[in-house]
Amino acid sequence: MRELSASLITETIARLCIDANRNLPEDVACALRTAAGEEPYAPARGILDILVRNEGIARKTQMPICQDTGMAIVFADVGQDVHITGDFEQAIHEGVKRGYVDGLLRKSVVADPLRRVNTRDNTPAIIHTRLVPGDQVMLTVAPKGFGSENMSRLRMLTPAAGVEGVKDFVLETVRLAGANPCPPMVLGIGIGGDFEQVAEMAKRALMIPLDQCSADPYYAALEAELLAAVNATGIGPQGLGGRTTCLGLHILTAPTHIAGLPVAVNVSCHVTRHATATL
Repeated sequence: MRELSASLITETIARLCIDANRNLPEDVACALRTAAGEEPYAPARGILDILVRNEGIARKTQMPICQDTGMAIVFADVGQDVHITGDFEQAIHEGVKRGYVDGLLRKSVVADPLRRVNTRDNTPAIIHTRLVPGDQVMLTVAPKGFGSENMSRLRMLTPAAGVEGVKDFVLETVRLAGANPCPPMVLGIGIGGDFEQVAEMAKRALMIPLDQCSADPYYAALEAELLAAVNATGIGPQGLGGRTTCLGLHILTAPTHIAGLPVAVNVSCHVTRHATATL
């Protein structure tokens, strides 16, 4: 049994919070550059050029890439042969606190959804933990701004809706979102499971590199079809028109009940941030 100090988890989470907010993942940055080079509509191309420059400035100066430094979402894959010495969840919350305070990142969390008093350190984090084989812990911090999170949706379809119902729901979600999520957006789509699982799958789908597609040919084809349909909406960068409405999307699925077809779309802006470390 390998022992892992909770203090190391805190230090790692603090570093990941700062890194994720300053350095866009290379697959997302590359998708922005590619879109800027291929966008035929001049005003849209100009906006994409600005977004590319902004990403470069953030990386060079180590300043936050967006003023909304997000709510800290933490995915933790914990090896079953690891013994953590200390309070695991408290270590994560403390890491978020240090990262946002020491990194001078905007604190956006309120302690109560109706009374709206800011916690002043961006805690608590939202933590998704899975027990996995091995003796390592993989931590991913995904700061999520709410301009895009507010546009995310979930629907409990019936099986009769089929794949066409899923496609209609995804496109409806994109059209309703419009310019609000600061497009070009990235979409994470969950299909199956139940009410809460499908939402988590949609959020996890945002972590998949944009240059990858589903290993299942059926879903790889559906991803490509949906991406083309979303970009055909003409919403474009910042909602001002053009071909580049979405940089990429991924689908995660799970078994579900014979009477259900849950689907969730987690909308992310062009600043789809996440940083990962393995301990």
